[in-house]
Amino acid sequence: MPIVKPFMNSLRFSTTAGAGTGTGAAYNILATAFTTDAGAVASAFPASPAYYNLYINGQIQTGDASTITTAAITIPDGDTLSALIPIVVEFVVN
Repeated sequence: MPIVKPFMNSLRFSTTAGAGTGTGAAYNILATAFTTDAGAVASAFPASPAYYNLYINGQIQTGDASTITTAAITIPDGDTLSALIPIVVEFVVN
């Protein structure tokens, strides 16, 4: 049976689709383009989250809709979204 760590916390970061750069499969949004729950500019995403959820326009996305590093999130074809569409990334860390 796997060991479950006793503490879990979630961290949410938000921005809009217009904050991204690139096209097609190379479309990404830097972590520094996001704000935290506290309203501060993010410096980086968590290094080793248990998992993360991506919400585009309030709708949770499937796991294959993005890849993430501490510096950026890549959303293939995200450049086709309207620039004002909200993007929220929620990390669950332990």
